[in-house]
Amino acid sequence: MTAGRQNRIRNQTKAAQVATDRNDELPYFIELWNETDSQVERVLARASKVSLARAIFKAALAENPGRRITLRHGSRIVSDGPQG
Repeated sequence: MTAGRQNRIRNQTKAAQVATDRNDELPYFIELWNETDSQVERVLARASKVSLARAIFKAALAENPGRRITLRHGSRIVSDGPQG
């Protein structure tokens, strides 16, 4: 294996570790679903604490009336709107 390839692998491994660390630091996801509620359209925000995540979730509901917004921690849905 060449030195250049070793460096690329080392950098990719380091980048993956940083991404994993960030996932641990921001475990809450606030997600906007598509119009048919069949899939997540985009992640609106991530948060480190449930209190902050709930505030963002509430604001997202107000900004997107009638749209499904979910607050998720890992695979568990903590809150599901618009019903809240």
